[in-house]
Amino acid sequence: MLIWRVRIGQFFIVVLFFAFFSCEKEVKKQKPIPKPIVIPLIQVQGKSVMIDTVMLNTYSSKNLKEFYLYTRYRSVWQSQKNRNSILEELSKAEEEGLKSSHYNYASLIKYEKKYAVLKDKEKAKYDVLLTHSFQKFILHLTRGRMNPSYMYKNWDLKQNEIDINETLARMLKSDSLGYKIKQLKPNHLVYKSLKKALAILNSYPEDDFNPIAFENKIILNDTNPSVVDIKKRLIYWKEMEAVDSLSIIYDSETMEAVQKFQSRHGLAADGVIGKGTVDALNFSKRQRKSQILANLERWRWFPKDLGDEYVLVNIPDYKLVIVKAQDTMRTHKVVVGRDKRPTPVLSSKLNSVLLNPTWTVPPTILKEDVIPAIARNRSYLAQTNMKVYNRQGQQVSASNWQLSNAKSYRYVQSPGSFNSLGMVKFTFPNRFSVYLHDTNHRDFFAKQKRCLSSGCVRVDNPLKLAQYLLDDQESWDAEKIANIVETQKTKNIKISKEVAIHILYWTAWSENNRLIFREDIYNLDADLYGKL
Repeated sequence: MLIWRVRIGQFFIVVLFFAFFSCEKEVKKQKPIPKPIVIPLIQVQGKSVMIDTVMLNTYSSKNLKEFYLYTRYRSVWQSQKNRNSILEELSKAEEEGLKSSHYNYASLIKYEKKYAVLKDKEKAKYDVLLTHSFQKFILHLTRGRMNPSYMYKNWDLKQNEIDINETLARMLKSDSLGYKIKQLKPNHLVYKSLKKALAILNSYPEDDFNPIAFENKIILNDTNPSVVDIKKRLIYWKEMEAVDSLSIIYDSETMEAVQKFQSRHGLAADGVIGKGTVDALNFSKRQRKSQILANLERWRWFPKDLGDEYVLVNIPDYKLVIVKAQDTMRTHKVVVGRDKRPTPVLSSKLNSVLLNPTWTVPPTILKEDVIPAIARNRSYLAQTNMKVYNRQGQQVSASNWQLSNAKSYRYVQSPGSFNSLGMVKFTFPNRFSVYLHDTNHRDFFAKQKRCLSSGCVRVDNPLKLAQYLLDDQESWDAEKIANIVETQKTKNIKISKEVAIHILYWTAWSENNRLIFREDIYNLDADLYGKL
């Protein structure tokens, strides 16, 4: 066995080679040569102490054991400045929506306060606990506490990758550990706005309100005993000024406060107090805090780099934005999947614009909607301009359509204004076969609550979106796009520039020091918070 030790920069590489020699002149079958083992040794500075492997084995963390293997079982946190930088970040874990207690903060502080008199064995224990807690904190900060791939079947997000020990090694070489930690935090504007939302909410006093009972809608000048409780909530959330006495009359001042509240919660700001408004008013401070914490966790899951130019859909906000160089270029209303057919969360890249698309009915819609409709009335096929093909590719007429073979047929809707995909479809690779598209139900965009589709995302003003995505390609102006649409002939156009698409889910943020919330249409917030 040969051991080579090579210094490269601040790292040592230990390579072990095993050579096997045979005394036979002729080797019939050569054994594979084992791959070299490469271990980057972490340079230890200051007066270190030995780390007992028996103590390390009391921890289950593989990362921790590897880290001290790389330090040759020497302590690394000799620098008081570095220790204080870590402790300061752990003390502020709540600002990130995490908990200091998850990272042994109280125990670490006890060690730090008596560091000057610690014996070597205690220093070793402190060093290991600090490393373990810091590794855990960094992993939670950069990729979240939970793995969404294990939680949701209809989420397709790759877990953010980080080599924790390489990261720590680089930090140990840095002159400013605190700055390096800040660089690891999610840099998204929404994440920062959620941190701000958490700070704003924490400034509110604790609340103790009775639930507001909803029976009938309340409109301007109505008299209703519930109006008193409604006014108390509006005063608490700073939508209106406090007054000495509260009447049961729904006056204009209260209506203005209700409209502001409705606007912050994505409700129709009509001043009418209906069930949606009452449900939002009944949320307590504690519930809103858990909602913000769940959304902070989600944003730690989302890709660190969304791209220079990207399409971003927020499912509960029913909104699509195009962002380029951190500027919002376009905003579109969208219709998303209903609760039983939710729109999946994913990241991908747009690859084509399809004008005058055909629509091949997907299995779920076929089973639950189309086949029952045809079985009730064969004229459904003609009414929807849908053609049916058997396995041989031959067209099946309405009169020859058989329920017993219904699932084996392929159902294709021809292009046109009646087509379920409308005039345009935007494609991108994904395992759910979803896409962005126009719709033949444009009246849906006038609704406030737009979780109405079967999973795909319907886009308002889709030809404007198509024009934007094709604006760097020769001749693809609004007139040419309109001319092709008029022909009702299918035309596939590849998007030449790189545009990412992120279909994400978040229900809370802040804008101009105002708390913003959206209805949790897929009921994910409380469940996620419960797992945290």
